[in-house]
Amino acid sequence: MLRITQIKLSIQDDLAAVKAQVAKKLKIKPVDILSFRIYKESIDARKRGEINFIYTVDIRVADESRFLTGKFKNVAMTPDLTYKNPQMGTTKLAHRPVVIGFGPAGMYAALLLAQMGYKPLVLERGEAVDERVKSIDDFWEAGKLNPHSNVQFGEGGAGTFSDGKLTSRVKDLRGRKVLSEFVNAGAPEEILYKAHPHVGTDLLRDIVKNIRKEIISLGGEVRFNTQVNHVEINDNKLEGLTLTSGEFIQAQQAILAIGHSARDTFGELYRDGVKMTAKPFAVGVRVEHPQTVIDKAQYKEFAGHPRLGAAEYRLTHKAKNGRGVYTFCMCPGGLVVASASEVGHLVTNGMSEHARDQHNANSGLLVQVFPEDFGSEHPLAGIDFQRALEKKAYELGGRTYQAPAQLVGDFLKGQPSTAMGSVTPSYSLGVMPTDLTALFPDYISDALKDALIGLDKKMHGFAMSDAVMTGVESRSSSPLRINRDEANFQSESTTGIYPSGEGAGFAGGIVSAAIDGLKCAEALISQFAPAEV
Repeated sequence: MLRITQIKLSIQDDLAAVKAQVAKKLKIKPVDILSFRIYKESIDARKRGEINFIYTVDIRVADESRFLTGKFKNVAMTPDLTYKNPQMGTTKLAHRPVVIGFGPAGMYAALLLAQMGYKPLVLERGEAVDERVKSIDDFWEAGKLNPHSNVQFGEGGAGTFSDGKLTSRVKDLRGRKVLSEFVNAGAPEEILYKAHPHVGTDLLRDIVKNIRKEIISLGGEVRFNTQVNHVEINDNKLEGLTLTSGEFIQAQQAILAIGHSARDTFGELYRDGVKMTAKPFAVGVRVEHPQTVIDKAQYKEFAGHPRLGAAEYRLTHKAKNGRGVYTFCMCPGGLVVASASEVGHLVTNGMSEHARDQHNANSGLLVQVFPEDFGSEHPLAGIDFQRALEKKAYELGGRTYQAPAQLVGDFLKGQPSTAMGSVTPSYSLGVMPTDLTALFPDYISDALKDALIGLDKKMHGFAMSDAVMTGVESRSSSPLRINRDEANFQSESTTGIYPSGEGAGFAGGIVSAAIDGLKCAEALISQFAPAEV
């Protein structure tokens, strides 16, 4: 196939015009194009008063070589993006491989293992997605937290209750397989070419169920409400897993994809001798604006155009105190949601459905923190740092899972908020107006204040007085890394354990976590042949 780049359409042009533009560029008739697919679509809004869509397309035509002579600009052969299964190892497994955790990393590791005949056993501490939705609704509506199944734990992982962003800055061909498998499981085909693809939590729920069904149809097993309590290690080698139920599972190869909130499991792994290291992460607030303000700031006079949808942003700032501050997991037309996984602790996150049609936009506004901030050199010190903030947020909110909140204008003036303004907070359990400087160390509050002013210069309206800051956003990434050998993707301290994904400290987002799960599965496959199950 031929790949044609830099096909430009105005915002007024219909998508069907792409094919006509390609034919015009190649000086052929549209009927001469034997097959056609959009590879990439991006928005160019750099020129004031003008918005264009830029396309890269792949086509098949007769006698393709005549278009590769250099006469036609921006025309080349389409690179081969087909995912290649790894070469299977020769050492036969004694037992089927185990995948611990069924978020993106565990899901894609299990999927590849199942597709190649390994019949994996998946152990997920939370509930299947339908039951999980009921538990989360109980929390969001009545404050009844299920610490075993919530926004952090359960089928699909934390990403299932997010915006479902499928962007990744990881340049890896495995990313195409991740997106293709999503489409096979029911995601809209546009995620294959949109510059900033997203699915939305409403669609993700069925998608993760369909991936689970494929794993089972290929001989895999998925157990929910099943938590690993202890790893049996002998001579630095994995020998088996003990569940909280007391059941022992023989296993010599386990992909550990437990997510960044599995604090109790991190503690057990540390006590079992699995080597890990504290690492930097970021904490802060959810900042909430009317979506119309963001649309206007990003698209100017084109705000509200049906081809554009809800505008998004990604912003960074270097504070005067040296801290990096950035927006994270921006949710256009979304909600701020209660995301705690421990009783007596409060955590916020953002979520959007596929339509992104709620009144407000929200984003994490996060400040970098480092191991030297944690008050200890212990590998689990970052978890203690998170817990202290989450406990304080719970107390500031009135100990009812109401979230502490403050107007941006009040925060910048250094005065507590006593009521909300024109922006209605979307957090379902309600907010408690307060002074968020009581929540954070000074270096975080100072960096947030500096960033609000600086980011408003980049995107007018970001520091609007009535914008709402809701705390605390503390689970942006894992506070630790489980050390692994990048040559074989196994734990540095324990042969047979493959730390994977966001919780292990090797990814940040749905796609990058899924890619890392594939890498770990490939490493296992390249060394071993399937067990006889």
